[in-house]
Amino acid sequence: MGVVYIKNRNRLIVGAFLGVVMIAALFDNAVTVAATLAPAARAPSAGARVEVKAPALPAPVVKSETAILMIAGSKQVLFEKDAHKIMYPASTTKMMTLITALKHGNLNDTVVVGPGPVGTEGSSLELRLLDRLSLRELLYGLMLVSGNDAAEAVAENVGGGSSRKFIEWMNEDAERIGALRTHFSNPHGLPDPVNHFTSAYDLALIADAGYKVRGFEEFVSTPYHTVMFQNRAKGTSLVNTNKLLMTYQGAIGVKTGETRAAGKCLVSSARRGDVQLIAVVLNGGETRFQDSTLLLDYGFRLLGKL
Repeated sequence: MGVVYIKNRNRLIVGAFLGVVMIAALFDNAVTVAATLAPAARAPSAGARVEVKAPALPAPVVKSETAILMIAGSKQVLFEKDAHKIMYPASTTKMMTLITALKHGNLNDTVVVGPGPVGTEGSSLELRLLDRLSLRELLYGLMLVSGNDAAEAVAENVGGGSSRKFIEWMNEDAERIGALRTHFSNPHGLPDPVNHFTSAYDLALIADAGYKVRGFEEFVSTPYHTVMFQNRAKGTSLVNTNKLLMTYQGAIGVKTGETRAAGKCLVSSARRGDVQLIAVVLNGGETRFQDSTLLLDYGFRLLGKL
């Protein structure tokens, strides 16, 4: 499949011939459960550790290929299943796209859609050439219906006319966050078998970092929105692809993802009282929402919030 090329040599290089490694990894079904909290070396704490109220609870049976449950803020790991295994992120990539846009863009800027984003394959906001809308409206399209065309338009606009600089920022932020088994080659998550990869653990770190960025929670927790275009008479009504926002108590995000290579993925988060949890399930098939619910319930029970 080729050799992974990463410009910054301080980033962890994830092996040559990544495709072979990933195929071989499919046979590794080991599950590690941290029912009373993972060792500090695997889950560095950025804040006060949270006391586990019910450490004897049986671990949930998660069908997704890899998974993790983390306490936001402290980064304590309550459950993991092959959480450091290299995986394809699909549209969960867009969490970093959103973070980068919020840091480097202006939500009130008007985006004029060029030919590049139009017709981008996969999920779509159905952008048309010369559509005009604010960056804020474009980001709703990015996160609610997972528009790949919206991702391209965001990257081109915020990146100063080219997505290359924007993707550099994405990778720089990933390294700063500590997502060392992650690399992005595009802003939407469409398959790149060599240079676009992550792990469940890294996605949890990215989500945790996102909630510290002003505006992030607004976009990832909104269940419904009507995108208004400056050049269209009618808006486009959107429903968030993350069903947990409508069904799970306290849900506040975060992002779905699905491609044939990645399977069905979900990064989810919920807040109850003073505790926020982040759950990640990758290659979960039809069970991704069920697995995520099991993980969140498990975590809130452990912490005496359910």
